[in-house]
Amino acid sequence: MKLLASLLMAAALAAPAFPAFAQQKPAKPDLAKGEASYSAVCAACHAADGNSTIAANPSLAQQHPQYLVKQLQEFKSGKRADPVMQGMASMLSDDDMRNVAAWLAAQKAKEGFAKDKDLVALGERIYRGGIQDRNIAACAGCHSPNGAGIPAQYPRLSGQHADYTVKQLSDFRDGKRGNNAQMRDVAAKLNDREIKAVADYIAGLR
Repeated sequence: MKLLASLLMAAALAAPAFPAFAQQKPAKPDLAKGEASYSAVCAACHAADGNSTIAANPSLAQQHPQYLVKQLQEFKSGKRADPVMQGMASMLSDDDMRNVAAWLAAQKAKEGFAKDKDLVALGERIYRGGIQDRNIAACAGCHSPNGAGIPAQYPRLSGQHADYTVKQLSDFRDGKRGNNAQMRDVAAKLNDREIKAVADYIAGLR
């Protein structure tokens, strides 16, 4: 009995003397605050409802919130280099980012249109089937056949401005955008014509 008591005492003394803390979950996004922050910081470039009317600026409506938060955090930290967006993102706290992202995800994305009939067929082939002899994966494998993407992993692309997509793919290829190794490896194998074709096809994808 004394041996058992000694063992129990030794076990109690060996146990870590740390208080138990309940894991705090992030607060549920506040859509009203998200809309207010978006209107104050983002709407001038991305439009009041997230459907940008400026071809160089991405449409953000209906984008996956996890993806948006990640991009905002990486703009703020400088991992994704863009002096304008770094300045904007630096004005937002993590809670602000979650609120803005949730509000944008709830906005309806407007449909876009392809413009280059000569290239759109090539873009469709690359998006849906890749280029096998050059080991270029199909875009649809990660971004889904209709461009809806996969929440928390791959962004929604359908209807995105072709000019914006061309710039992002070119920046990945040329090493100017370095916050996604997978996309950098894919874009590195594409030439200018193929990038333009894929971007134009994505603009009309629905």
